[in-house]
Amino acid sequence: MDTALSLGPTPAERLNRARADLRMGLPVVLSDSCLAVAVETLSPARLAALRKLGPLVLVLTARRAETLKARIYDTDLARIRVPRDAELDWLQALADPADDLAMPMKGPLSAERGGDATLARAAIALTKSAHLLPAAILAPLPSPPTEGLTALDANDALREIAAETVLAPVAAARVPMRAAEKGRLHIFRPDDGGEEHYAIEIGSPARDKPVLARLHSACFTGDVLGSLKCDCGPQLDAALTQMGHEGTGILLYLNQEGRGIGLANKMRAYSLQDQGFDTVEANHRLGFEDDERDFRIGAALLKKLGFHAVRLLTNNPAKVRMLEANGIKVVERVPLRVGLSRHNAAYLATKAEKSGHIL
Repeated sequence: MDTALSLGPTPAERLNRARADLRMGLPVVLSDSCLAVAVETLSPARLAALRKLGPLVLVLTARRAETLKARIYDTDLARIRVPRDAELDWLQALADPADDLAMPMKGPLSAERGGDATLARAAIALTKSAHLLPAAILAPLPSPPTEGLTALDANDALREIAAETVLAPVAAARVPMRAAEKGRLHIFRPDDGGEEHYAIEIGSPARDKPVLARLHSACFTGDVLGSLKCDCGPQLDAALTQMGHEGTGILLYLNQEGRGIGLANKMRAYSLQDQGFDTVEANHRLGFEDDERDFRIGAALLKKLGFHAVRLLTNNPAKVRMLEANGIKVVERVPLRVGLSRHNAAYLATKAEKSGHIL
């Protein structure tokens, strides 16, 4: 047996290392061709070191580039040439829209066109999966390659990020709750070292019949703080209460905060909403899509628990389509209309108008 091979990291494990490195401000090596570093965590010292390697390229998503009026030649992203005298605050202002209204003019921006954009695409995918602002600097790879940095093949990284998450059960225990004394919490852990996801089982639901189910994405502000800016907290409480009344149910609590962009970026979106942008516009200005969640996780968890048909508590038809597409039969969509207040009326209206929620 090749001990080095058996003990070394798998592509998925390398990917998780790369996420951690980017969050700390370290560059990663992509396809032995370039260094990629997240703009959000880049330090002045590392920027100076990268500049010595050669011309730098700033990669932004097409959503962010549209806001900045930058040319988009690669459909989903823009590759911006970084001027030799560009400082870190200029780069971070291009990545972060917090001050766009105060300083709308950041150009002129010169975009690259032609050539393979795979390295740029991998850098953006990595920053997104690390819950950082989707903006990265690419620098030529020094020769010999820099030692101690995590190295990934760009195509492998893109495949791993797009692949369906493989989850394994870790632990389960009885948890009496206000909504139902007969409750059980199951913990599932992904094989790539990412965030764990939870299943809350109410009663003893039959596996051969449709179960009352909800896919609930984590919302720290709504679920824990009781925020009035969204309807997440009331939806969580109402779903568990209804399951308690019926005696059985399954609620999947998926750690995909802020529609998959993470809590820090969600707070950035909230700040943009305070400037007058709606929830979808705020996501786009940050460089994200309307919804970055992976709903395949919900279908996988239901199958792990032995369920194949559900009565789904949701106002979001996309969840119904996702479950059906991934082998879970939705026999009924059960509306969950709670939590409307003067603080979130506009937010809910945007969900209905732009995201297709049935309210």
